[in-house]
Amino acid sequence: MAPRSNPTARQVRLGAELRKLREAAGLKAREVAASLNSTSAQMSQTEAGISGVSVERVRRLAAHYGCADEEFVDALAAMASERTRGWWDDYRGVLPQVNLDVAEAEHHAAFLHEVVITYVPGLLQTPDYARAVFRYMRPELPESELAPRVEHRMRRRVVIEGNDPTPYETVIHEFALRIRVADRQTSVSQLRLILEEIEKGHATVRVIPVDREGFAGADASMMFMGGPVPKLDTGLLDAPTGTLFIDAEAHLNRLRTLFRTVRASSLDPSESRDLIHRLTKEL
Repeated sequence: MAPRSNPTARQVRLGAELRKLREAAGLKAREVAASLNSTSAQMSQTEAGISGVSVERVRRLAAHYGCADEEFVDALAAMASERTRGWWDDYRGVLPQVNLDVAEAEHHAAFLHEVVITYVPGLLQTPDYARAVFRYMRPELPESELAPRVEHRMRRRVVIEGNDPTPYETVIHEFALRIRVADRQTSVSQLRLILEEIEKGHATVRVIPVDREGFAGADASMMFMGGPVPKLDTGLLDAPTGTLFIDAEAHLNRLRTLFRTVRASSLDPSESRDLIHRLTKEL
């Protein structure tokens, strides 16, 4: 397959999983290449996601590495077979690749768990709220670049509102609900939208009250996406250098633990809904 100039995060993940299997088998790339009539360069490109890999090749590599986890191999083969363009491809060349990668990852997720401390989750934002956030963070953006970012964020909501919605649970700090990223009306509309999504069953929302004692997770914001098998779960973290995709098992375990810990500090969904109702009236 022809090399890709800009592989997606999902393509990179497939290559990374094949590399992990090889390393777990204690094999060098050149050894595998020689036994499979390939080259070290081709192996490197495949494991970096730069070159595509066929379903047959995935299964052959897994067998060569002695991987007996059939469910995992089937999931990798399914990733290799993906050819369908998603709605996010409409923004290729318009938005940074990471925006497309996030939407694609959400599309394939079995479930979504999110923790947010300072902002309302992107999947629950209104257009005005999203615009205010983008405008504040990137004041230099012209309208021609701002508008597609807002539109893309709104379209991401299909993952929880579509015909086959993905289970979505988010823990939001009360601070994020109280802060006014724009004006009062924007804040009121934002809280009402969250309540609508709760009532429609599109989201399970838990709130951490500002007076909750023992909560030290001010930097706990993250997204956790369930894979078809736990080995293919994915974590997302916002860092100064941009969005980080997490796939190392040790790091994924930390994120799983973090979500459970933060969730334990929150109100239950019913109490959380009532708190949001009260905040709406206060505004």
